[in-house]
This record gives sequence, C-alpha cells and structure tokens, in this order.
Amino acid sequence: MSETTAANPNPAPQKDDWRKLVGLAFSGAVVASLCCLPSVVLVLFGLASVTSAAALSEKLYHGPARFFLYGISSVFVVAGLVVYFRSRGICTIDEARRQRTRVTNITLLVAIIAVVGYLVWNYVILELAGRGVGLPW
Repeated sequence: MSETTAANPNPAPQKDDWRKLVGLAFSGAVVASLCCLPSVVLVLFGLASVTSAAALSEKLYHGPARFFLYGISSVFVVAGLVVYFRSRGICTIDEARRQRTRVTNITLLVAIIAVVGYLVWNYVILELAGRGVGLPW
C-alpha cells in the first residue's frame, strides 16, 4: 500500500485495489445470476437431467427468488464497499464527506461493473454454456 503524506493525503489506488474492486463487482454479478447458474452446473456435472434443470431455472428465474438474489447481491456489494472504504481510512461520515468525489467515483465504478458483469455473465456466458449442455433457452 502507498503511504499518505501531508502533501498528498489521497494517494492513487494501487493495482491490488482495482483487483479487489473488480472482484467485488463480479462477485455481486455471480450472486445475482444464481437463478440460472445452478442449472448449468447440475447438467454439466451430470447431477440432473436437462428437463429438470430447465424446470429449476424457470422456477428460479420467474419466481420471487430472482429479486431475492438481486437484493442479496446488492447487500454484498454495499457491504464490500463499506469494508473497502473503512480499510482505506474512510470510517466516519465526515471523512466520507471530505472524500466525496473518491467515494462517489468508486461506488459508481463498482455499480457499473457489477451490472455489466451480470448482463455479460448471465445473458452471454451462461446462455452459451446452457445451450452447450442442451438446456432449452
């Protein structure tokens, strides 16, 4: 980690910081896509038939579980951001106000990466993997 000095109280984020933020965003995307991921995994490992996996996916995707997973994913991302900012010395509301631009930019970046990651993961990667194992979507 870089040291803060009197001349530069807000050092630029290090490479590991960005990896943590991207990992945080993609973990939220994976949690949000748990309505479709189990079906692909079950068929891939031979633990379920294509028909039962498709029925499970249909039930999870069109039922209340989908919105529950979105909520859990949002809670995980927000909790991850709180831990991230607290580990960087932004522990109070006053400190967050002083570093408002940094907090806003990082939060928006993580939110955008999470949404785009969810769309790519769920509607491109899982869609192709599902078709590859024979799921009818």
